[in-house]
Amino acid sequence: MKLLITGGAGFIGSAVVRRAIADGHAVVNLDALTYAACLDNVAPVADHPAYTFVKADIRDRAALDGVFAEHAPEAVMHLAAESHVDRSIDGPGAFIETNVTGTYTLLEAARQFWTAQGKPERFRFHHISTDEVFGSLGATGQFTERTPYDPRSPYSASKAASDHLVRAWGETYGLPVLLTNCSNNYGPYHFPEKLIPVIILNALAGKPLPIYGDGSNVRDWLYVEDHAEALLRVLQQGRAGRSYNIGGENEVSNLDLVRMLCAVLDEMRPRADGASYAGQITFVDDRPGHDARYAIDPARIRDELGWRPSLTLEEGLRRTVAWYLENEPWWRALLARDGVGKRLGVGG
Repeated sequence: MKLLITGGAGFIGSAVVRRAIADGHAVVNLDALTYAACLDNVAPVADHPAYTFVKADIRDRAALDGVFAEHAPEAVMHLAAESHVDRSIDGPGAFIETNVTGTYTLLEAARQFWTAQGKPERFRFHHISTDEVFGSLGATGQFTERTPYDPRSPYSASKAASDHLVRAWGETYGLPVLLTNCSNNYGPYHFPEKLIPVIILNALAGKPLPIYGDGSNVRDWLYVEDHAEALLRVLQQGRAGRSYNIGGENEVSNLDLVRMLCAVLDEMRPRADGASYAGQITFVDDRPGHDARYAIDPARIRDELGWRPSLTLEEGLRRTVAWYLENEPWWRALLARDGVGKRLGVGG
């Protein structure tokens, strides 16, 4: 297939681009190259004859119309988004503009193109979202595709709004849409302001390893390359109009996750003094509105499409730490970008 992938220079988007090219698809990567994007993320496929990069903003309708007209994609995979909760607390406006207005603009461009093409049945608009739209869980239970929406942050609220827009365009106009809601991703090329890369890089620099609150918040962790495989599976085999929850089946508290990372680092890059990196753990003031627990029930994608994650959390963390140790030039070049290394999202 020829795929238009938005946000393909970001963390998850670049993993999808790399996997799609490896699977034999043609890819048009559309990205505005904002602060978290990095073309080095797609360097492994940049010279492939089936890969094209277009710098454009999903809020720019004229640019989108031009891309659809020139490249005639058979499917859209929409990953372009503002995605950092802490940044959404400090500056929610950018999240509304990109995640809501941008998604609306892309939907309209896709609908016009699809209609002009005679509404081909094979066309798909695949919107990639987050489990954060469902809110916060207690000690038990899991999010399913029928869980009511209950967003708690400007980020999750903007993603919930975009999900509703996509469903509405499917119901009102018949646009063949797919939605996926994923758990927390991690792995290679993860922008160094998120928890796992912050812990790895702070550990190596001898800095404190910050944990919000008491570290009891629980997340379900999904290796990004497993996620990319799942997204392409949904695109090709999922039923139009349907949503699929994608989880890693790896629930762990933030504190236990950091301790696991420290143990891997102790083995792969021991401290000069022989002490454990766990001694650098520091508890900091909690994030405003910090959701207690996320957990995905992946039964639908497992039963309907035969997908399950391939890696345990332990295996994925080892691969991730090894990647950061082997790719210092990549992450060091990003440390000077706006906000990296600073505490964001304190509210007020």
